[in-house]
Amino acid sequence: MRYINMVRGIFYQRLNRFVAEVYIDGQKEKVHVKNTGRLKELLIQNVEVLLEESNDPNRKTKYSLIAVKKGERWVNIDSQAPNTVAYEAILDGKIAEIGTVQKLKKEVTYGDSRFDLYFETQEEKGFIEVKGVTLEKDGVAVFPDAPTSRGTKHVLELMKAVEEGYKGIVLFIIQMEGCRFFVPNHETDPSFSNALRQASKQGVQILAYETSVSEQCMVISNRIPVELI
Repeated sequence: MRYINMVRGIFYQRLNRFVAEVYIDGQKEKVHVKNTGRLKELLIQNVEVLLEESNDPNRKTKYSLIAVKKGERWVNIDSQAPNTVAYEAILDGKIAEIGTVQKLKKEVTYGDSRFDLYFETQEEKGFIEVKGVTLEKDGVAVFPDAPTSRGTKHVLELMKAVEEGYKGIVLFIIQMEGCRFFVPNHETDPSFSNALRQASKQGVQILAYETSVSEQCMVISNRIPVELI
């Protein structure tokens, strides 16, 4: 996934879930935050950020906040990016566990849920739920950073799909590079963590892939281990 018209800035403060103030070339600007999550460990005053400049004259904000510098690496916080990155990677055959797809569709309804992706290979059909991960603790990727009843619902629906003969995958896209492994955030959301563990026992495949994040793009990198504690 590539971005255009990227600029650097210095984060000042978050005004609400959707808007923050950032200094760009010394000028304070109100910018759109492309993630409604808490991001408290990332959006710290004076941290360096990456923004995409819009050419749309009708937008209320000229810039969108895309990535945050944490230590020596960029962390992508665009909540729409993981689905795009996953879609591109699967089409390119970079998710070995899925294989070569003959069909790949976005936003497909099954039961009471709408899954991010539906795929067909020569051998099987299945659904993929994509989760973007921006939280890292001591070199470990963690999800979620806030309770997600919607995420739990999707995991439970994937279990039903597997029971009916489909392949079910929860694909965690780590929006950074350098994490040693992934764990569900049991402390923050035990319901999601328990559902994920149960789903794994029932045949839902749990995958985690980190990404390479630069000033212009985010692409799939390496698979990392998943530990369902």
